[in-house]
Amino acid sequence: MSTRKITLPEDWVVVLLGLGTIFLSLLGLIVPKPNFNWTNVSEFQTTVLQSANLQAIGYQFLLVLLTAVIGALLLGKSIRATVIVVPVVFLLSLIALFFAGNSVVKEFNLEAVIFSLAIGLLISNLFKLPIWFKAVLNAEFYVKIGLILLGTSVIFGDILEAGARGLVQALLVVLSVWYFAFWLCKKLKIDKEMSLMLSSAVSICGVSAAIATSGAIEGDSKKLSYVISLVLITAIPMMIFMPYIADWMGLSQAVTGAWLGGSIDTTGAVVASGSLVGEEALKISTIVKFSQNVLLGIAAFAISIYWTYNSAKKAEHVEKPTLSIIWERFPKFVLGFVFASLLFSFAVSEDTYANVKDSLKSIQGLWFALAFTSIGLETNIKDLFGHESKKPLYAFLIAQTFNIAITLVIAVILFG
Repeated sequence: MSTRKITLPEDWVVVLLGLGTIFLSLLGLIVPKPNFNWTNVSEFQTTVLQSANLQAIGYQFLLVLLTAVIGALLLGKSIRATVIVVPVVFLLSLIALFFAGNSVVKEFNLEAVIFSLAIGLLISNLFKLPIWFKAVLNAEFYVKIGLILLGTSVIFGDILEAGARGLVQALLVVLSVWYFAFWLCKKLKIDKEMSLMLSSAVSICGVSAAIATSGAIEGDSKKLSYVISLVLITAIPMMIFMPYIADWMGLSQAVTGAWLGGSIDTTGAVVASGSLVGEEALKISTIVKFSQNVLLGIAAFAISIYWTYNSAKKAEHVEKPTLSIIWERFPKFVLGFVFASLLFSFAVSEDTYANVKDSLKSIQGLWFALAFTSIGLETNIKDLFGHESKKPLYAFLIAQTFNIAITLVIAVILFG
């Protein structure tokens, strides 16, 4: 009698594992959040390498390894190879988190994912990794789990706290910049995958938006890495110079804050630049950026439906895609993201949320770091920065310039 392995589609496995992590936290099994912040070598040794902190890192490792093994089991993949590869990826990602935790690095808003990608690229381009090793790397799997955990931080009640003007600006900026960027990409004949990721990144909330969009359309990891690199690199000069430009233009703190929050793509850079201006600017910039972050879930859901419908239509050629075909192609992890958001918005108490949010946020960041380490390990650097990358670069810079201009106009109208 033959035995047959029972496997599940990856998206459903991701939903089970992502929500499983969330429910374990809600039931009291909270993985402590490690501290990666340090200023000098002495502080690194006494804080980051402290026994209690190393223990917290160890707990996160066990969670990741257990999740990966269960995932491999449900997906019918090699458990032995998973047990070998995952610790290596975790160790490399941990090094990236160490780098990103440095105070000087934080000033430049360089996130852990960029170090993860760089470390992975360095290793994969200096050494030839075994085929079986690369076969186990599953960046998409890691990203999707991280995105489901991201849903726990998208709280609908916070939209109201963000204020009407902040939400109105976020809607106007996201819609206008997204459509302009997408139109521009189409004019430059950039492929639709890259166009969607680039448009979402420049209009919504940078790295998270690019990752969410890539997950929704099952995008090319190399294209995602390129878009994220653009986001992080351009955020640095914007963070530094925009506050001084606003001062030169004589803008009020409220207008400046709205301008910074609506145009700078990463939350960390928004906070840093807002702090350079003043307390009111910091508050307004954070509100506006948070309003844009909240729209991420809606945008990811809409993009999922758009991509699924168009993919089905293309595959069917003649017949109009049916609901069953759309459902079959729809990325199910988005449902996990939405469920997590609704759960934490309406069912989880404030006290419970306060207890678990730091842990879940840390685990989410870890999954993203693991994903980009994996992307780096399976990517040839020539593919990432080849000659074909010029058009997306031009599109991003032009769209970002449009973003800065239109956001300034809207900020002056709403907050002036």
